[in-house]
Amino acid sequence: MSGTATLERPQQKSPQNSNHFDVLIVGAGISGIGSAYHLKDQCPDKSFVILEMKDTFGGTWETHKYPAVRSDSDLYTFGYRFKPWVGTPVASAQAILTYMKEVIEENDLGRHIRYGHRITRCAWNSKHNLWTIEATRKSDGANVTFTANFLWMCQGYYDHEHPYIPDWPGREKYKGQFIHAQLWDPKTNYAGKRILVIGSGATAATVIPAFCEKAAHVTMLQRSPTYFYCAENKNELADRLRQIGIDEPTIHRVVRAQIMFDQDAMTKRCLEEPDAVFEELKTLIRHFSGKPDFAFEPHFTPKYRPWQQRLAFCPEGDIFRCAAEGKLSVYTDELESFTEKGVRTASGDEIEADMIVATTGFNLLMMGGITFEVDGTPVDWHDTVTYRGMMFTGVPNMVWVMGYFRASWTLRVDMLGDFVCRLLTHMQKKGVRKIEVALRPEDREMKIGPWMEPDNFNPNYLMRAQHLMPKAGDKRDWQHTQDYWRERDELPNIDLNGPEFRYS
Repeated sequence: MSGTATLERPQQKSPQNSNHFDVLIVGAGISGIGSAYHLKDQCPDKSFVILEMKDTFGGTWETHKYPAVRSDSDLYTFGYRFKPWVGTPVASAQAILTYMKEVIEENDLGRHIRYGHRITRCAWNSKHNLWTIEATRKSDGANVTFTANFLWMCQGYYDHEHPYIPDWPGREKYKGQFIHAQLWDPKTNYAGKRILVIGSGATAATVIPAFCEKAAHVTMLQRSPTYFYCAENKNELADRLRQIGIDEPTIHRVVRAQIMFDQDAMTKRCLEEPDAVFEELKTLIRHFSGKPDFAFEPHFTPKYRPWQQRLAFCPEGDIFRCAAEGKLSVYTDELESFTEKGVRTASGDEIEADMIVATTGFNLLMMGGITFEVDGTPVDWHDTVTYRGMMFTGVPNMVWVMGYFRASWTLRVDMLGDFVCRLLTHMQKKGVRKIEVALRPEDREMKIGPWMEPDNFNPNYLMRAQHLMPKAGDKRDWQHTQDYWRERDELPNIDLNGPEFRYS
């Protein structure tokens, strides 16, 4: 792969009604580009447009610009089903953007994208079976209106402009430089500085090794430890298959199958024998850190079981090497307050720093913060019940792409692409213009609860925002299960004539 990851905004030819489309896709990130591919490939007769808030494609990979930004899952499964990945399993943001650029160019998707369009309102009208989408065009501030028969929400699930920063006492006292990793300016100079990183998730594990290369010293302050899986940044099966001359599409298919088989086994083991899994994770850390006596207490012993929160891939165990080499110090404590020189912990320790970098995650943003209405009534997503984490009671002609957390996000992008195209084809054959999901008679006594049970998956951003999310039932049809290994069989076999689907 070669070339930069920036595409010029395409000049679109305008049909007679240039702002009406069969399908409107929201977002030109990893979900939107993948969905557009499937729509064009499987429903070539459907007109469509992609509206993107940013000036270019890429979504999360365009937002984050902190040092060494990379994937925290392997690209053989994070990459699309239809385009082989040929790089290292854990890839830089630039490599991912280049890959996406190739998808756009190879499939002539660029002419369907309208960049710099911030959607403000989506309104459904049952009389006309039509969505009206209002947007503000960045280039001239004009308000632009689109109409579409079907809405495909691929905008992601967090606020790209306002990261989560806790309301820490005394932050105004701090005299050094404070920045959240999501808002990182690549021009920032951190060489020779004492850096405090607040947080211990995948972002912290990415920036800390990069900081350690140039900083005077790096300190990590965490409320609680995180699990990491350490391994070499390569796939031996892929490398061997290339060595013996196997073609890339076959390598892609076989390696994806191997990785997903191994991930399934790991997920089950995390539930059935979490202590044994942790011991294996510790063995890997000792190996890659080069310290057989690497100390795990108290800074590297999480309070939850593996995969109850995301288990991030740590290539070559780089963050643990930094700790073993003395370049990284770790505090496990609550942040009590900021001081002029740094922060004070609840235990009374003062950590001095020239620069403080918050890696405290993001704010979940349901449907991109867009106002939704159905026949003049505002939609409160928390009043809806989800159908398999992709459709919602009371909201017609719409599918939302929410990927996986325990498996690669994009696996679900591909499967939902198949589902939406099958649904659109089914509607066309039936001669109907409206599809809505509704609870069946047998669901009347079903227990309704939160979108995600905390015992299943409980990252802080999701727990903070459960009140914004749709509700879920206690039956699999009315949940986002996070179980790729069952959904890969279930989703393709959904009965589109089932009683949960209402056509008109």
